[in-house]
Amino acid sequence: MAKNQIGLGKDQSKQLAKKLNTLLANYHLFYQNARGFHWNITGEKFFELHVKFEELYTDALLKIDEIAERILTLGYTPLHTFTDYVKESSIKEAKDVTDGKQAIGLILDGYGVLLPLERELLSLAAEADDEGTNALMGDYIREQEKTIWMYSAYLGKNKK
Repeated sequence: MAKNQIGLGKDQSKQLAKKLNTLLANYHLFYQNARGFHWNITGEKFFELHVKFEELYTDALLKIDEIAERILTLGYTPLHTFTDYVKESSIKEAKDVTDGKQAIGLILDGYGVLLPLERELLSLAAEADDEGTNALMGDYIREQEKTIWMYSAYLGKNKK
């Protein structure tokens, strides 16, 4: 089997890079939506949510860089145009959202796209013996499961 520069199978690395590019595209839309919520939120929870949305987009920006660098490490090119992001992403653009509960609902919908992709990547990485991607996805999943729980609690949607 042909190997890439870090000793992983080229075919498996190509499959991982393709799925990582899908994740990258979705993170870009997630980032931009959170940024828009941060800018446009209004109402009595403004101060609380303004800060929370900034935390979300700051975290997403770090993850965007990590994902792109992982794609490069695997020997492939990360997507890098908004045209590609919009085309590849399952997360859709959120425009003119000012209501906090609606914004949080859209954040949770975004995690509903990101988390399954990350779990799929975790499985693919395990099959490829790709500990780098595996560790990255494991960290993301752990963080996001807690975030989903917290935002769901904010909306009063946690199941007992």
